[in-house]
Amino acid sequence: MRKVLVLALMAVLLVASVAMAAPAKIEAELNVITPVAKFVSDAALEGFVKWAKAKYGIDVKVSNTSKGTQVAAGMIREWGVNPQADIIWGGETVVYDGLAADGFLIKHEAPLALLDKIPTSMGAPKPLPLKDPKGYWTGTALEPYGIVYNEGLLVRRLRLTAPKTWDDILSNPKMKGQIAQCTPDNSSSSHATYEVILQRLGEAKGWEWLAKMGAYTGQFVARSKDVPSVVAKAEYAIGFAVPSYMAFEEFLNGYDIKYVAPEGCYVTPEPIAVIKNCKNPNAAKAFIEYLLTEEGQRLFIDRGLFPIMPEMKVEGPAGSTAELAVQFYGGRRSYFEGKVENTYDNILADGRYDAVNKYFRDNIFAKIEELKKKY
Repeated sequence: MRKVLVLALMAVLLVASVAMAAPAKIEAELNVITPVAKFVSDAALEGFVKWAKAKYGIDVKVSNTSKGTQVAAGMIREWGVNPQADIIWGGETVVYDGLAADGFLIKHEAPLALLDKIPTSMGAPKPLPLKDPKGYWTGTALEPYGIVYNEGLLVRRLRLTAPKTWDDILSNPKMKGQIAQCTPDNSSSSHATYEVILQRLGEAKGWEWLAKMGAYTGQFVARSKDVPSVVAKAEYAIGFAVPSYMAFEEFLNGYDIKYVAPEGCYVTPEPIAVIKNCKNPNAAKAFIEYLLTEEGQRLFIDRGLFPIMPEMKVEGPAGSTAELAVQFYGGRRSYFEGKVENTYDNILADGRYDAVNKYFRDNIFAKIEELKKKY
C-alpha cells in the first residue's frame, strides 16, 4: 500500500512539474518603446519573432517606437491605465526605479535560471545595480557612455591630442565649438554622464565643469543617436556621453571615428521592464527571456554591446563584427574582467533627477551666450 501511495505521489509531482515547465501562451503582438538604436532593437525583435515561433508556435507581430528614455518614461506616465506599448527598454536605471515606485511597471518574471547568471551589481567603489532586487526590471547588456571623436578632424586637421579622460575634452581652447552633446533632459546617457561629472567633482566644481563644456559646445542635438552621427560626418570633432554601440554603428558604416570609455564612465545594463496594464504582458515577458538567452546575448555581442552574463565575452571569428568591436573598444571583451571604476550613486541620482535637469536648463542652456563669453 505504501509503495502504491509513493508511486501515486511521484506521478502527481511529475505531472505538476511538467505543467509548470510548459510554456505559457503568449499574445501574437509586442510593442516596444526604446532609445536603443534600431541597429540593435530591430535585430532583437526579428530574432524574437523566430524564437517565439519555435518555442510557442505563434507568429508575433512586433513594432518598435524609437524614443529617448526620458521621453518614453513621460509617455508611459501620460498613458496611465491605457499604455500604447508593452515594453520599455534601455537607458538609465533610475528612470525604471521611478516608474516602478510610481506603479507603472509590473514584475518581469524572467526565469531564475537566467536571472541568476546576472550579477547583482558591478564596479567599485559604488556598486552599480545590474538588476532590480524587487523584480521590476533587469539588465540585458552592458554599454558604456563615453567619448567619440573624429580622428581626421581632431588629430589631423586641428592637430589636437585624442582624449583619454573627461577633462581632456576641455583641455585646449581649440576645442571651443567642437563638442556635440544632447541635453540631459532629453537623453538618459547624457543625464547619467552629467551625474558622473557632478559626483566625481562635487556639485560646485561639477557644474562649473559642465558650464564650461556648454560654452565649448557647438550644438545641442535632439537625440543621443545624433551625437555620434554629427561627429562621424566631421561636423564636430568630439561627442560627449555617447552610447558605445551607437558610435560603433557609425564605425561599421566606414566613418573615421574612435571611441573612449573614460575611467568612471556610466555603464548602463540596458534595463528592460514590462509596462503595467499593457495589452501583451506574456509576449513582453517572453521577449525579456529571449534577450537573456545565449542567443539573445550573442545578438548583442555581434552588434558591439557587452554581454551581461560574466560567462560570455565579446569574441568571434577573425574579421567578424564582434572582433571589430573589440578593436574599436581598445581590446576590451568583458566588463567583468579587470577593474571597473564606478562613482555613480543610484540613490543620489534618483533623488535629484529633475533638479539636475532644471539646473542645466536654467543655468547652462538659458545662459549659453554668457558662458561662451566667460570661457
